[in-house]
Amino acid sequence: MLRRILLGFLALLVLTAASLALWEPLTTETPAAPAFKPTDVRIARDKFGVPHIFGKTDADVAYGVAYAHAEDDFSTLQEVLAMTRGRAGAMLGEDGAKIDYAEALLGVRATTARDWPRLPADVRALFTAYAAGLNHYAEKHPDEVRLSGLFPATGEDVVAGFVLRSPFFFGLDSVLGSLVEDKEVGREGGPALDRAGKLVPRELTPVGTDPADSLTPVGRDPADNGSNGIAVAPARSTDGATRLVSNSHQPWTGGVAWYELVVHSEEGWDFAGANFPGSPYPFLGHNKYLGWTNTVNRPDLIDVYKLVLDDGGENYRFDGAWRPLEKTRLWLKVKVGPFVLPVPRTIWRSVHGPVVKNEKGAFAIRYAGIDQANMVTQYYRLNKAKSFAEWRAAMARQGVPATNFIYADAKGNIGLFYNAMFPDRQPGFNWRGILPGDTSADLWTKTLPFDRVPALVNPRSGYVMNANNTPWVAAGPGDELDAAAFSPLLGIEDDMTNRATRLIELFEASGQIDAARLKAIKYDTAYAKTGYAKAWMDRLLALDTKGDPALREAQNLLRRWDWNLDGKGKGDALALMVLRPANGSHYQRRAAPDPRTVLKETVAHLQEHFDGLDPKLGTVLRLRHGEGANRIDLPLDGGNDTVRASTLWDAEPDGRLKVRHGDSFIMFVTWDAEGRVRSESIQPFGSATTRPGSPHYNDQAPLFVAHKLKPVLFDPAALKASGARFYRP
Repeated sequence: MLRRILLGFLALLVLTAASLALWEPLTTETPAAPAFKPTDVRIARDKFGVPHIFGKTDADVAYGVAYAHAEDDFSTLQEVLAMTRGRAGAMLGEDGAKIDYAEALLGVRATTARDWPRLPADVRALFTAYAAGLNHYAEKHPDEVRLSGLFPATGEDVVAGFVLRSPFFFGLDSVLGSLVEDKEVGREGGPALDRAGKLVPRELTPVGTDPADSLTPVGRDPADNGSNGIAVAPARSTDGATRLVSNSHQPWTGGVAWYELVVHSEEGWDFAGANFPGSPYPFLGHNKYLGWTNTVNRPDLIDVYKLVLDDGGENYRFDGAWRPLEKTRLWLKVKVGPFVLPVPRTIWRSVHGPVVKNEKGAFAIRYAGIDQANMVTQYYRLNKAKSFAEWRAAMARQGVPATNFIYADAKGNIGLFYNAMFPDRQPGFNWRGILPGDTSADLWTKTLPFDRVPALVNPRSGYVMNANNTPWVAAGPGDELDAAAFSPLLGIEDDMTNRATRLIELFEASGQIDAARLKAIKYDTAYAKTGYAKAWMDRLLALDTKGDPALREAQNLLRRWDWNLDGKGKGDALALMVLRPANGSHYQRRAAPDPRTVLKETVAHLQEHFDGLDPKLGTVLRLRHGEGANRIDLPLDGGNDTVRASTLWDAEPDGRLKVRHGDSFIMFVTWDAEGRVRSESIQPFGSATTRPGSPHYNDQAPLFVAHKLKPVLFDPAALKASGARFYRP
């Protein structure tokens, strides 16, 4: 009898497990495949495997972009698609479920469904064709599909990826994560606040096992924001050329890692640059006439409202009346081992926007670009602009919620545009604090027009730059914007980075600039003896180290350090490691760490793994990628706030620091005095980012570590002459 009971119980467990394993795909609605048939699509691979996509129409090109990208990184493309469908948890487990929660909380699919029919016909055609290209690859390679029912993808799915990821580039993930930590706002241990009471973006620490405890998007860390952008006008050049340097700092793998491509359409779309997985077009780069790059900016674009709820917690007071909270029951799909389990959650929404409840109340969030998908049209129009006027008209569409644009063109124009969709806030409220949610008086509904955006065009200094610093420093003394001319309600940051300080110093000391000098500036590895770095080093050197010879030796090394992480001088590895915590706290606007703790931990690490405190920087800081025969292991230079950026790394078991974020896609663009364009570029690894068997998995790495570039064969004739391989998808 007991044996029969045990067998019956075991059978029940097996049946339950099987049911749970089948639950997610059986209850997932699969959309209809988009109706798109390409007219004429060709893909060419150059010497480094970079795809050049040719098409009769722009939509043909988008189809080829998707197919070529899938050939190199189909795995990451599927992760991005799963995020837009609310199925990241089913693919990635708990980490993916956090993204699914955010996607539902922000109403991403509702926004996309509403805006999709409103998008211009050519934009819808572009996104539909891109989805069709993904589907075509999935049909031809079913063994690579990671999640059943994920395909076919639709154009709406691709647009949803833009809607989901855009606000996380100006810190929405940090604000949401702080609120779902379930701690009182403003008290110790709760969301970080600045002196004015504003929620400060900060790194999230997951709490408990709730899939919504941390909302960091796949492939991105809140501390990862970075990049350098430089433009030099003809008057400042030795040869009358206009130059643009795109020097983005992104993770080297994952959903926001750069993918290089070149596109050519018979409808006039010609562009060289890079995109993220899930995009039908480049986000930065150049065409024949103009180009731009981006750096992260950090204006105050997020407002938090404290709601007044009734006793039942289902209604909130607004302008003297009670309104019901919109309430939706959500089933997160979370992969646990071989099974996909349903996890229930409830999401709320008020007239302000998404609502997060915790033990201290209900907080509504309103942010720039909320509930809109206009960024997909803006990027496409920027790609096809043929003049400064057309490019500015595309910028005035204001679909991209935030990010600096550094611009240059064949006519010699340069500019810095502190792009942001600034809320049209009314005076009389503490916009840097927690706002009252029971009145419409502080509920903004409009965005300020583009002519209110700070812009610096063609300064007399002949250059503009940004390195994630305040826009009030961009072109050197005497050529800067006047901060007093802009309302404090815009919430523009006044931060400075070492990179910005160094770039200004280098340009002000350089006189006329040629190509070689510009490259030397871009690959600068020095720290300025000012700002947070100087203050932090002073604290380290002021420590009382009596009785601790190792710490005393470390101090002596730092006193002799030449403030340059070029790998040539003494103390570089030590300086690299002690400066990183200081930069992190400075950039994230946190209190500085304890200097003694940082110094002791660094000394212990170097002693344990390198038998001393002064190993060569390149011995410690490494570019590592792949496994076995496909593995590379090369020395790097630079630091986490030097112009040559090795921003974030992980300590490996052998003590080496494996860089995972920093200088990523780099592009130098030149329009000569006659307006002819040429460009060079480089990536940390290669074009085949998740294909270890490809000859292009790591082929750019030796050039990358040596500060070298490869030519971009933007001219189709030059591409053909190079012996590129052409084929049809």
